[in-house]
Amino acid sequence: MKAARTKTPRKPVLKKPSNTSLKDPVGVYCRVRPLGFQDQESCIEVISETTVQIHPPDGYRIFRNGEYRETQYTFKEVFGALVTQKSLFDVVAKPLVEDLIRGKNGLLFTYGVTGSGKTHTMTGSPGDGGLLPRCLDMIFNSIGPLQAKRFVFKLDDKNGVDVQCEVDALLERQKRDAMPIPKTPSGNRRQIDPEFADMISVQDHCRVEGVDEDNVYGVFVSYIEIYNNYIYDLLEEIPFDPIKPKPPQSKILREDQNHNMYVIGCTEVEVKSTEEAFEVFWRGQKKRRIANTQLNRESSRSHSVFVIKLAQAPLDADGDNVLQEREQITLSQLSLVDLAGSERTNRTKAEGNRLREAGNINQSLMTLRTCIEVLRENQMYGTNKMVPYRDSKLTHLFKNYFDGEGKVRMIVCVNPKAEDYEESLQVMRFAEMTQEVEVARPVDKPLCGLTPGRRFKNQAFKDELSRKLEVRGGPINGGSEEQSVIEMLLQNFPTLPSCELLDVNDDQTLPRLIEVLEKRHRMRQMLSEEFTRNVLGFKTMLQEFDSSVVSKENYAQGKLTEKEKMISGQKMEIERLEKRIKTLEYKIEILEKTTTIYEEDKRNLQQELESKSQKLQRQASDKRRLEARLQGMVTETTMKWEKECERRVAAKQLEMQNKLWVKDEKLKQLKAIVTEPKTEKPERPSREKDREKAFQRSVSPPPAPNAPAVRLRHRRSRSAGERWVDHKPPSNVPTETVMQPHVPHAITVAAANEKALAKCDKYMLTHQELASDGEIETKLIKGDVYKTRGGGQAVQFTEIETLKQESPTGRKRRSSPSSSTPPEDAAESEWTDVETRCSVAVEMRAGSNLGPGYQHHAQPKRRKP
Repeated sequence: MKAARTKTPRKPVLKKPSNTSLKDPVGVYCRVRPLGFQDQESCIEVISETTVQIHPPDGYRIFRNGEYRETQYTFKEVFGALVTQKSLFDVVAKPLVEDLIRGKNGLLFTYGVTGSGKTHTMTGSPGDGGLLPRCLDMIFNSIGPLQAKRFVFKLDDKNGVDVQCEVDALLERQKRDAMPIPKTPSGNRRQIDPEFADMISVQDHCRVEGVDEDNVYGVFVSYIEIYNNYIYDLLEEIPFDPIKPKPPQSKILREDQNHNMYVIGCTEVEVKSTEEAFEVFWRGQKKRRIANTQLNRESSRSHSVFVIKLAQAPLDADGDNVLQEREQITLSQLSLVDLAGSERTNRTKAEGNRLREAGNINQSLMTLRTCIEVLRENQMYGTNKMVPYRDSKLTHLFKNYFDGEGKVRMIVCVNPKAEDYEESLQVMRFAEMTQEVEVARPVDKPLCGLTPGRRFKNQAFKDELSRKLEVRGGPINGGSEEQSVIEMLLQNFPTLPSCELLDVNDDQTLPRLIEVLEKRHRMRQMLSEEFTRNVLGFKTMLQEFDSSVVSKENYAQGKLTEKEKMISGQKMEIERLEKRIKTLEYKIEILEKTTTIYEEDKRNLQQELESKSQKLQRQASDKRRLEARLQGMVTETTMKWEKECERRVAAKQLEMQNKLWVKDEKLKQLKAIVTEPKTEKPERPSREKDREKAFQRSVSPPPAPNAPAVRLRHRRSRSAGERWVDHKPPSNVPTETVMQPHVPHAITVAAANEKALAKCDKYMLTHQELASDGEIETKLIKGDVYKTRGGGQAVQFTEIETLKQESPTGRKRRSSPSSSTPPEDAAESEWTDVETRCSVAVEMRAGSNLGPGYQHHAQPKRRKP
């Protein structure tokens, strides 16, 4: 069966919401360790410099029903099993050391399952040092001759650094030398074990080019571990008590003024060489918690963090002393993290403390993975989720690096053996996802703003001065020839012969001795003369040097005087400007107070103007309402007067017609009586009766044709089965009337609801509005309640009753005749009008039921539900 190669599916890269031109991705590298045995089955294969391929082992394929998938993962660079520590260091760690010396921070950590070679990659083995000793060696090779004396740099407890003067540094060195060595458990192990002494013997002599030689440097190291989500200091010296040993105390994380995280109270040791730094590291390595498990004989049970801090400060203008200004000090750090390996408890068979340690390790690594996933999601999809840094001490300590405080590098260590297939698969997925996270690039900081080359210019000046002294001494001493003659004389200085006299007749020893002594005397005189000449020449040279120094001092004094005058002038100018500034500040203060007063007045006037505007608006609205009300009253009064005039005219015409008709009848009767023959006298009684009846008919006027018919009152059914919903809104105004609308056995509600409608079959809504004459008009809107198909209730309105209050006396006053008409005629015409008599009768009959002055009109209206 041929293997089907598939790559890990990636989500499409979306446009990032922020500008990524100043961001760098997290550098992720992969290192594959060699197999323990040659015939051991491997599940990982390096296929290129940037790609690895992982395939399931045979047993796993059988267990998974014959599935066979090969997955490829791409990294920035992949290192095979035969890679050397130097090659790995040159690619991964060397750029971080260069950034460290240039004032930038860096983070390098190793990640992988247990037994994958993380500690070997970080520490190394005898004869082949790992990344940590090589970083230390490169640092000290670069700044070795430029280091400051011990205790010139002094770290404070707030993640900062200060510069001490030479006197304070000397006193502190003497104090440290006089202190006794404390008795600690590691006090007898001040030397590195011989088997690991070769780890620091790196012969590469790698160094950083372009180191600023006008700065002085100081290196500080610290070593901590994160065990069970607690931070412990591995360099802390605890007094040894054999009876009751004290356990180590956990440390706390704090945030400095630059929002960088640090461990408060952590021991930071100043080191001056690679050997001293690695000795400090090895002292802490002895305290690190390791245990023997079924997967690894020396399994790390904690995350270790080795921090290298580099402090640098510039020299003064002469190149002799360090500047004491805190702003000129640059502090950078490189964190080397050896993470504990993730492991499965079903494979390690861990119990008790080992099980608890494994749970905490996996939990912290899971938090790291969650933080990376949230960062990736925020950058790729533009979300703004909170990154859970505080869920673990490991992520909380290094959150600044992911926020843009330095470069981040990760080395993924994998073991190609088949037993680690599932764990290696998870590690590969996490590592490939991590390199999609981008970290802001740190900003370059100028390390020093002074003139470069001060250290070597000062040294060159000293060399030039000594050379001039030697040159000036040459002509006085007679030059090189004279010096060679003196050297020859000293070399040929005669030695004393033997002075022993063995024979009385010996006459050669004494003359030979006298001759030698005379030669030595002459040479001594020559040497004394030469010495005198040299002394005179040296005095002359000193005088010339003193005169030149005095002239230079005078020149410098003159320059200094000029500078002092300039400084005094500048001080006077500064004082004048300060006085002017104070005057302007006083004026500004006065103007601010005036502005405050004006603003307060403006606010008050604005509020007053708003209140006046609101008052005017209310008055205008009241005026409009009053105008509308008066307009309605005028219109209604006009219509009433027009009707009244028409009615009076019609009544007057009818009255005149009746009078004329009566007169005609009388004339006819008189004419008939006059013209009636006398033979018909017996029939007179019957004719007289007819005439009387006709006269009575003529006296009683016929009914007026224009009188309105009386509308019959609509009688509602009041059966026992009907029940009403009396809907009275809370906004109704109570009227001071005798009779009020009342429905017995009704459910009174303030708002219509389905529950009340379901219990009744009639509905009545009480509605009030303002009539044109200014009186309140109440309308009773009635309807029938029906059930709908959906199970609800519907109302179909059937009729409207209008209740209105009027005054009959006021109507009579309004309809009274003009003052020109006599009161008797006006009353006679008013009560002779049939329409007037009928309307008054109807009003009084209705008032007997509803109270005085009420009309009850039923106006049925049919509407759809």
